[in-house]
Amino acid sequence: MKKFLLLFCGLTIVAQPVFADEGMWLLPLIEKLNHAAMQKQGLMLSADEIYSINQSSLKDAVVIFGGGCTGEIISSEGLLLTNHHCGYGAIQEHSSVEHDYLKEGFWAATRADEIPTPGLSVTFLDRIEDVSDKILPELAGVTDEKQRNAKFNDLSKALRDTVTKGQKDIRASVYPMFNGNAYYLFTYKIYNDVRLVGAPPSAIGKFGADTDNWMWPRHTGDFSLFRVYTDRDGNPAEYAADNIPLKPKRYLHISIAGFEEGDYAMIMGYPGSTNRYMTSWEVRERMNVSNAIRIYVRGVRQEILLEDMLADPKVKIQYASKYSGSTNYWKNSMGMNAALKRLNIVEKKENTEKRFAEFAAASNNEDYKTALDDIRQAIEDREHIYRTVLYYSETFPNIEIQRMAGRALGYLKALQDTNKSAIAAAKDELLEEAEDFYKNYNAPTDVKVAKALLKVFTGKIAKADWPQALIDAEKKYKGNFDKYVEDLFAKSVFVSFDKLKAFTEKPSAKQLGKDPAIQLAASGQKKATALSAAMQVYSLQLSKGRRHFLAGLMEMQPGKVFYPDANFSTRLTYGNILSYEPKDAVHYNYYTTLEGVLEKEDPDNWEFVVPEKLKQLYLAKDYGRYALPDGKLPVCFLSNTDITGGNSGSPVLNGRGELIGAAFDGNWEALSGDITFEPDLQRTISVDIRYVLFIIDKYAGATHLIDEMTIVGK
Repeated sequence: MKKFLLLFCGLTIVAQPVFADEGMWLLPLIEKLNHAAMQKQGLMLSADEIYSINQSSLKDAVVIFGGGCTGEIISSEGLLLTNHHCGYGAIQEHSSVEHDYLKEGFWAATRADEIPTPGLSVTFLDRIEDVSDKILPELAGVTDEKQRNAKFNDLSKALRDTVTKGQKDIRASVYPMFNGNAYYLFTYKIYNDVRLVGAPPSAIGKFGADTDNWMWPRHTGDFSLFRVYTDRDGNPAEYAADNIPLKPKRYLHISIAGFEEGDYAMIMGYPGSTNRYMTSWEVRERMNVSNAIRIYVRGVRQEILLEDMLADPKVKIQYASKYSGSTNYWKNSMGMNAALKRLNIVEKKENTEKRFAEFAAASNNEDYKTALDDIRQAIEDREHIYRTVLYYSETFPNIEIQRMAGRALGYLKALQDTNKSAIAAAKDELLEEAEDFYKNYNAPTDVKVAKALLKVFTGKIAKADWPQALIDAEKKYKGNFDKYVEDLFAKSVFVSFDKLKAFTEKPSAKQLGKDPAIQLAASGQKKATALSAAMQVYSLQLSKGRRHFLAGLMEMQPGKVFYPDANFSTRLTYGNILSYEPKDAVHYNYYTTLEGVLEKEDPDNWEFVVPEKLKQLYLAKDYGRYALPDGKLPVCFLSNTDITGGNSGSPVLNGRGELIGAAFDGNWEALSGDITFEPDLQRTISVDIRYVLFIIDKYAGATHLIDEMTIVGK
């Protein structure tokens, strides 16, 4: 792999523009691989101003928000901007029927009003180091894939320990790149005192909801504000009343000068997962197995959740985050399948594989010759087990009562062992988890979901792959699983927090062991563990085939600049503000305005309700300094940058490194983007920073937040 990296770094810039819009680039390689092309398109910064370990740079202002989004620091006082849908769980957590921040929005008038959010963290990147030379030589000659993984884990732990020893707030990860042909060590610093500062109502932050999700034109003010706090010495700390706002190494300046089509744009963030080097067999499996199962099962559950949410304001708050999290990739899966078919991706992959097979046959590398067969055979042989695993993962975790019961298995073990100290510790841990769980739980909804999902599961999965609890239930209830569910909820102590707490006051190992919810959870976990073990042999074979295939591809195409698949490590993508034409005679402009919000308004549809104050501001054209030259107010815009899940909340920056928006979505026509990049179609949808500031300033009246930002351009 070293020779490939050296080759990439030595490439001239002549061929770069061909690949300029595609790619999730590693920050330390920007100087050698991308910087000249970025400057040619409009970048005005040096590579060191983007990424440096010796001085503050843009990377110091871009963070992991929670466990699956990106955020950016936008003031010298630790103010953080991310998407509304990224902050959705925290906003929902702090909401109640009396104070429904999802419906009404929330704006802290003072620092004292900012709401602590236990469990939410913000993670800053410290440095990235290429450690390929420390790992690859040690793995050379290890032909057994299981042994190779074990060896890598040992090497990874040793490297991580060198940078984290004695430092509780430092985390390190060694990421395989190029399917295990290179390795990079990432070091992070974690802050755990993060407080909710502001969020628009969902009628703004989630405007269009599921109908508009992944679609353009878009009119969603998808943003929320948080603040990072430290101890008095500026160190990461757990929440304390006397903690102070973070003094960041770097924060982003905000531009309201605007932009035109063709202007340079770049995005830094934490893209979650792509599979750009996937083979045709893997693409078919994604379409026909994983996507198809996700679409079907989630559709069944979501229909039940939405019905109950619309019928009861309390349930709507309790299940808002669960519903939103489910629908996002449910619709993504549908769009991906449609795009993969429309763009003939399987055929394109097959053509690449044909060329690769000819290259491999002519080479002296035996690993290249077997790579495609390893992948194909693993995909074909694992089909039955993989389908079963996917049905398990889409059904059992979403029967919430058994998921809560699964958390009590440690408590059951302590009761059976009659160890008083272990029982007390397990009880405290269980009740702490239960208090959080039941706050967002509605048993009548769970009954409906359980009935529907067990019908799906037992109808799709062979009885030999059922957990023992379902086999016993079928016999006892003569196949009437609805009756089984009703009895389970009637008899289980996990149906409510009060019942569970009462049980722990006078616990019985025998009674808990017979609880039908815990029996379902225990047998489900046992079967799922067995299935995962059976899957391992195919996963190892796939890993080997993918590694050799990609190594061969890079050798086969020495003039192409490759980038590693996304794996939730820091990346940069760059391109231009750009419109697109999705089909014949259709042209989509590169930005939307507030006029489109009013055009979509439908008071009878919860997805398209427009707040009265927003309408009044529109009618008065009271946009202040955030308006376009023609007097309209921008809302969202497009760029041909390369993002995926995890990039939500990522800063969109102009050529001077100033913030112009926050990325929040991709477009429907290119939802094949996790597998292949289509430059003519693929677009990032972002909320315009001018709309964000307008909502904070004019709609919310939170001018104190505007005052702490550095705004340039007008």
